[in-house]
Amino acid sequence: MNMPRMLVLGLAVVAAGVAALLARGLMGGGTPHADANTAPQPAIAVEQVLVASSALQPGQPLNPTMVHWQKWPKADVDSSFITQDQAPDLTAALSGTVVRAPMVEGEPLTTSKFVHSDAAGFLAATLGPGKRAMSIPITTESGAGGFILPNDRVDIMMTEQISDNPRRFRAIVVLTDIRVLAMDQTFKQDKDQKVVLAKTATLELTPEQARIVVKAQAAGPLSLSLRALGDTSNSGPVATNDDAPSGSGVTVIRFGVVPTGANGRRD
Repeated sequence: MNMPRMLVLGLAVVAAGVAALLARGLMGGGTPHADANTAPQPAIAVEQVLVASSALQPGQPLNPTMVHWQKWPKADVDSSFITQDQAPDLTAALSGTVVRAPMVEGEPLTTSKFVHSDAAGFLAATLGPGKRAMSIPITTESGAGGFILPNDRVDIMMTEQISDNPRRFRAIVVLTDIRVLAMDQTFKQDKDQKVVLAKTATLELTPEQARIVVKAQAAGPLSLSLRALGDTSNSGPVATNDDAPSGSGVTVIRFGVVPTGANGRRD
């Protein structure tokens, strides 16, 4: 057999093999077709968790507009998180609560991030940055008759005796525009009216203001003067015992007789 015939025969064999492969593919043979797995995957269990709607700062009173429910993987829910199953009534759950620690937007609320008004840490949570809480003894008369309430603003006044003969006193405005944190006062029914019994007032002060108040307490009894809402005039310290003018005071007049050398007026 000569060479040309062998080449023709070889090409015929190759062509026959290719034709056989093509025919097998058209008839469904060859590599099996792999179908995608369309079976439903198991759903991840989630739970509604209470999170901050915006950044929250210590001392802010909490209300429902500042938080919202968000789906959270149940496996990642910490025991300190507030879940919807635990607090179905959001308004009741946040009533009387204050932010205790800073929170960022989307951060879950935990039991250590806020405090209730009847909890031990409530007062510390309501203090402003750099402020101190200090209590002073008061009476109903020196506390504006019991009309001073928490978050009111007051002026602190100190009374001292400056002369025995004649007997004279002076009143000094120690601090102004001071926030009241709490009032220890009770009500007693006396015949047909309620009587206010005041004992102490807790004030929000800076460390320097606290020092001034302690010094004033040693010099004489303190009284609180209630300020009008929105009145911020003359805010800050006005005078201490050393700052008051020596001539200012009040003379005590007995039986209508003005003591000798007394001016009988308040300067």
